[in-house]
Amino acid sequence: MAHPRVDAIVEQARAAVAAAQSSSELEAVRVGVLGRQGSLTQLLRSLGSLAPEERPLVGAAANEAKRALEGLLDARLAAASEAERQADRSRRRLDLTLPGRRPPKGSFHPLTRVHDEIVAIFAGLGFSVAEGPEIETDYHNFEALNIPRDHPARDMQDTFYLSESTLLRTHTSPVQIRAMLAQKPPVRIIVPGKVYRRDVVDMTHSPMFHQVEGLAVDHGITMADLKGTLELFAREMFGPRSRIRFRPSFFPFTEPSAEVDVVCFLCHGDGCRLCKEGGWLEILGCGMVHPRVLENVGYDPEELTGWAFGMGIERIAMLKYGIDDLRLFFENDLRFLEQFA
Repeated sequence: MAHPRVDAIVEQARAAVAAAQSSSELEAVRVGVLGRQGSLTQLLRSLGSLAPEERPLVGAAANEAKRALEGLLDARLAAASEAERQADRSRRRLDLTLPGRRPPKGSFHPLTRVHDEIVAIFAGLGFSVAEGPEIETDYHNFEALNIPRDHPARDMQDTFYLSESTLLRTHTSPVQIRAMLAQKPPVRIIVPGKVYRRDVVDMTHSPMFHQVEGLAVDHGITMADLKGTLELFAREMFGPRSRIRFRPSFFPFTEPSAEVDVVCFLCHGDGCRLCKEGGWLEILGCGMVHPRVLENVGYDPEELTGWAFGMGIERIAMLKYGIDDLRLFFENDLRFLEQFA
């Protein structure tokens, strides 16, 4: 059943379908004829304005034309979409003559590198690795280490307290207490791990950082043994030309106590920007285990002696790699991390 108004729309639509070159152009034709504002749809909506005797003729013709155009558009859209998929597949076809693409190479974080290097050095000297909880008791973190509640050294720790008797450990030294309570001498351990202090984040401070504690307790251990051990560590970590020096210091859990410097490995003691013209770089604190600490774990200080040291892994990494901002270790910036690949 035909009608002049419907025939004009159909003829125009068929011409547009024949001229369309892509699925997007065919979709535009569909919307222009059969969409909500399309010409055929508008004709059907205007049936009420036609003469009563013309309405059934136009309506029947328009509905028949709609079914025919939908079938035509569906067939052309399917064919156009398949042709576009084939063309896209041809463009993406794998060229076996192209060289392979290497996946990006991962690497260890610089702190992990330094941690593993420190552990390996002391493992070679017969030390074993000990671990302990990061949530500690006040007793293990302070009291057993000769730091009573009114001791001014507690102010230096600036502690995160979880309750009156529990806290986030401020150093890894409480693991030394746990190790000595759990075993009889000799004791030779290193204790790497995270520690926490209420520090404001800046170039040299972070509320979470990493330490490595070392402990040796046995009969006849002296400060000379400590010095020899740390000299070997410095040569292994910073190079064979490294030298160290001890400066008197104070720690509640060691007596005598010392700060240890290594000769600047950039200028070899002549003075430069890295060592601030001093020729030396501070790397750790150490000393002989305080007799009271030995008594607290049931060791006899008249029979046994020991030494301990503690170093910051971030500090060693900053010196070793020439990094001047501690925050770089924690910001996950690939531009920084890829330098260690």
